[in-house]
Amino acid sequence: MLEVEGLVCRYGKVEAVRDLTMRVERGELVTLIGANGAGKTTSLKAISGLLSPAAGRIVFDGQDITRASARRVLELGIAHCPEGRRVFPYMTVRENLEMGCFLRRDADGIAEDMDKLFARFPILHERRDQAAGTLSGGEQQMLAISRALMSRPKLVLFDEPSLGLAPNLVERTFEIIEGIRKDGVTVVMVEQNAFAALELSDRSYVLEQGRVTLTGTGRELLENPHVRQAYLGA
Repeated sequence: MLEVEGLVCRYGKVEAVRDLTMRVERGELVTLIGANGAGKTTSLKAISGLLSPAAGRIVFDGQDITRASARRVLELGIAHCPEGRRVFPYMTVRENLEMGCFLRRDADGIAEDMDKLFARFPILHERRDQAAGTLSGGEQQMLAISRALMSRPKLVLFDEPSLGLAPNLVERTFEIIEGIRKDGVTVVMVEQNAFAALELSDRSYVLEQGRVTLTGTGRELLENPHVRQAYLGA
């Protein structure tokens, strides 16, 4: 479904991602783990069209999207749920959800999807006319995930979905993401909580200084001595 080959990304003269190669099969949950500054967020930005790569190739569903605009990438079926939730704070919950489907023209389908999300997250229905900036961190995360799903994506990119959440909400967030995958949506997730990420993932890539240094199933990497020492504190 998604193939990244030899990706290079720079900020000025600083090379943040170096020769990244990865693949994501349809229906998989794939995770990227690594320390801060390893190039994980930059990789997601390049895939979603927010950052133009310096070199390499990105192919999604057989189409080259290496230098496609963010709008085009979304049209093709990739939604990006960014780090820090990034809801529109002065817009209501409903208006935030409407922003997630601004490229769609199927009014009946949009209404159906919104009803499904309100059923899945009753607190969002209860607060549908409330400004998003007044929600708790966990509620904003539910809203950010729901906004991404309103585009009916084939693939969702999650960047640090558990960041800043209380432990009980972290578990709930991962349950939601696992549910999305079970519903047939492919997931790529960047996550600092390496143990939880590897437990969830079908396959994972370890990024260090912008390069992939290890790859394997979640179980294989949970048992890898380097990963255990560097990222799991074992």
